[in-house]
Amino acid sequence: MSNQRRLGRGLEALLGRSLDPSEENLGTHIGDEGGDLRLTRDEAGQLWLDINSIEANPYQPRTTFDEADIADLADNIRTHGILQPLVVRQLEDRFELIAGERRLRAARAADWERVPVLLHEVTDRQMAELAIVENVQRKDLNAIEKGISFQRYLEEYQCTQEDLAKRVNVDRSTIANLIRLLELPEGVKDMVTGGEISQGHARALLSLGEEGLQCEFARRIKRDGLSVRATEEMVQDEIHRLDDNLLSLVTAEGETKPVPRARTRSEHLVSLEQQLRTALGTKVELKQSSRGKGRITIHFKNQEEFQRLMGTLAPGAVTQAEVA
Repeated sequence: MSNQRRLGRGLEALLGRSLDPSEENLGTHIGDEGGDLRLTRDEAGQLWLDINSIEANPYQPRTTFDEADIADLADNIRTHGILQPLVVRQLEDRFELIAGERRLRAARAADWERVPVLLHEVTDRQMAELAIVENVQRKDLNAIEKGISFQRYLEEYQCTQEDLAKRVNVDRSTIANLIRLLELPEGVKDMVTGGEISQGHARALLSLGEEGLQCEFARRIKRDGLSVRATEEMVQDEIHRLDDNLLSLVTAEGETKPVPRARTRSEHLVSLEQQLRTALGTKVELKQSSRGKGRITIHFKNQEEFQRLMGTLAPGAVTQAEVA
């Protein structure tokens, strides 16, 4: 195997230089030269590492792996070998995986004892970024796992979504939309993780803003096999229905009674309100008088959602805003 095989450009760009270091840069002596027997180099210059010496990447965002997919990859490895080396780092006498989890699992399934590797020194922060790039940009990681990996990084390194987007070459809107999915009820998130509803379905449900409705609509999507477009239309219809039914007046005695609408809101106003709900991922009410004056009311259900909305509306202005 040639030692010139390279990773995808996204991973190499993060490290800024080739991941195939010379022997002088290695933190250990190579086994076939009287050093660590776990690490050897073949005639082509490729490094090989004892597969049992490789520890898991602690920053791996993927929590579920398709066993059938791993089995297919193992069959491919038996036939063609591993065409792209795994990337590892050395921590004292340990070797920790940076990139190549699927290949490592498949190689173990194929009963390989040694695997080709590229050895490189990286920081913990680079490890987290590399895991994001490999899984989010190059693999079919489910939307909830992507959101968790982004949120974990932001919390651990106290950076903005814009900073992370630049570091891993992902659109900021992609990061924001995936993190918003974490505000959904656990049952809905489980349905996304299990492939019962898609990321597009889940995004549409965010606009409902009420957990009970979100769970009910998610079950309806699965039961009726609704498309994302059909779901979006169903959500908009429900929002308009709630607007029509919940207009009320609080009396002096504190009682609430329904009040019929004096007139139907313009389609333009309804459209603007829906755009705001979709953009912010929460319930938004837009009111406007005949003179053009009005107000926008943005709802949030907990401190985490408030922080997320503050980060969207006023990025960098507040770090830990508290609700009085």
